[in-house]
Formats: sequence, C-alpha cells, structure tokens
Amino acid sequence: MSALLTALPSAFVHLVERFADLLEPLFDASAAAVAIVLFTALVRLLVHPLSRAAARGQKARAALQPRIAELRGKHARNPEKLQKAVLELHAAEKVSPLSGCLPSLLQAPAFLLLYYVFSHSTIGGETNGLLTQRLLDAPLGDRWTDALSADGIFGGAGLVYLALFALVAAVATFSYRQTKRMMADNPAMAAAAEGLPGAGTAPDSAAATASAVAAVTRVMPFLSFFTLVTVAVVPLAAGLYLVTSTAWSAVERAFLYR
Repeated sequence: MSALLTALPSAFVHLVERFADLLEPLFDASAAAVAIVLFTALVRLLVHPLSRAAARGQKARAALQPRIAELRGKHARNPEKLQKAVLELHAAEKVSPLSGCLPSLLQAPAFLLLYYVFSHSTIGGETNGLLTQRLLDAPLGDRWTDALSADGIFGGAGLVYLALFALVAAVATFSYRQTKRMMADNPAMAAAAEGLPGAGTAPDSAAATASAVAAVTRVMPFLSFFTLVTVAVVPLAAGLYLVTSTAWSAVERAFLYR
C-alpha cells in the first residue's frame, strides 16, 4: 500500500507533464493549467453516472414525502418509532439517504492527490517540475498569499486569483438561485431536506446518518460560496480543480434537476 501511495503521485506528475506537452502548442505556458482543468473534467465525467443516480434518489425521496407525512401523523407521539418506520420505508423502496454523497466522496481522492502533488517540491525523489508551471502569471504551486506578497492584489498573479474568485462567486450565485428555485417549485423535495425529526435522540446510527445527510442538504445552497475560501488557501492547481468541479456541478444540476 505504501509503495502504491508513493508511486501514484509520481505517475500523476508524469501524466500531467506529458499531457501539457501535447497542449503546449495551443496554450503555451498555461498548458499544465489546462491539463488540470481537463483532468478535472475527466474525473467528473467518470462520476457522472453516480450523479445521475443521486438525482434519481433525491427525486425518489421527494416522492416519498406524502407517505412520510402520514407516518409523522401516525407516530407523532413516538419519535423513535417514527424514525424506524421512515427508515423501513426507505429500505422497502430501495432509496438510500447516502446516495447523494457518493459523487463528492469519490472526487475527494483526486482533489487530495492534486493538493499533495502541488504542495511538495519533490515527488518520488525527483524535483517536482509542475510547481514551476503557470496559469498566465500565477505559478500552479503558489497560493493567494504568495500572489499578494509578490505583486499585490492587482499584480499579474493577483489578477488571476481575482478572476477565479469572480468565477466562483458567479457559479455559487447561480447554484444558490437554482437550488432555491428547485425547492420552491417542488415542495416535496424541500420537505425531503428537512430529514428525520428528532434523529439526534435516537440510538439508531442509521437514523443519525440520515439526519446528518438532511443537514447537509439544508446547507447545500451555500456550499458553493465556501469554495471561495478554499480557493484562497490551497495551491492554485487544487483551486483550479475546485473551480472547474463547482462549475461542472452547477451545469450538471441544471440538467439533472430540470
């Protein structure tokens, strides 16, 4: 396992370098940055079937809300029995509260790999040449603080970050409005975001998990805005992954939940 963890970053570095060489005639010094964007798109394309399944699962959970409302009325005085009945209903209908989390979980290794590669000056005992690659005037291994200390907020690298922040803010605003509109148009889906009442008092770990998923669903419209902070503190290459993935998610959700 340790050998695999050592070899994987080296293989990734060589893959990006070769890909950047192919793109260099078109994108010059920014070829590696474009390679990162295309790598992100490939990852999102691979997990797209799971995103489609997550969308179907959310719609299925929304469709169960009338039956869940009946269970709430029936077991209003017994929260634990209500939680058990709701979980049994999900199991009978083969609807998992965790299906919506799978696409994000499966993307995490790709992001962590990028973060690791662009946070180390040597990979596999060799100098990490990707750190010297740039997006316009901003090195892919630098952070926003490096851009500020070098040329200031309106320097070459600073302007690259300002453009990324503006893009993230635009995508986040679009995603926020899209999610709020979707819930306004579909009251059952909005009710699904409320999760299981009183789950925190139940000993059933599955109920606690469902409650946690519901909490994530409630704050989902705001999650894209948190990307602004993340892009500011991670290496630029990892920030490019986040920006590309966030934009992909916005377009994907608009298509899947139309």
